Amino acid sequence: MDRRVSAPMRRISVVGCSGSGKTTVARRLAAALDRPHVELDAIHWGPDWTPASPEEMVARVREATAAPAWVVDGNYQSTIGRLVWERADTVVWIDPARWRVMWQSVTRTIGRIVSRTELWNGNREDLRGLQVWRREESVVWWAWNSFARTRSRYEAALADPECAHLRFIRLRTRREIERFLLTIDG
Repeated sequence: MDRRVSAPMRRISVVGCSGSGKTTVARRLAAALDRPHVELDAIHWGPDWTPASPEEMVARVREATAAPAWVVDGNYQSTIGRLVWERADTVVWIDPARWRVMWQSVTRTIGRIVSRTELWNGNREDLRGLQVWRREESVVWWAWNSFARTRSRYEAALADPECAHLRFIRLRTRREIERFLLTIDG
């Protein structure tokens, strides 16, 4: 669903549930448009998986979105509300099927564990990410349990008059994502 299709995209929020591929899309979009990429997870998570306080998070997001153009990926509405959206002109919603989200979450987590990939501030995923009985500590559990809630949140936003200033682009398949990225020319 597009609003104001002809308007330029300068300040873009890329959202979706955990494991949807929002960071990958945001990185590619930022590179194609030559814009800074801001990953909210990197702002939120300090060393040893220490979360930023709500006040720290808001201050960091305000600073990161003060520039005239950017691509921000992540959700965090419970912490920062619609701060990013108040400044954005476009929301790109990555909304694949649940089976795709789960596949991506599991394979991404395994890949990060095996490669010891550093995520943010020295943090790395470990086996807890796959152990669904650990509930919130498990990336896989989180992806499964937040899927419906995340979809409902963004479906409601599409109809919310407070979001009328935003262009929404909802991408559900890899093909739609690739087609969209091919249309980006800065």
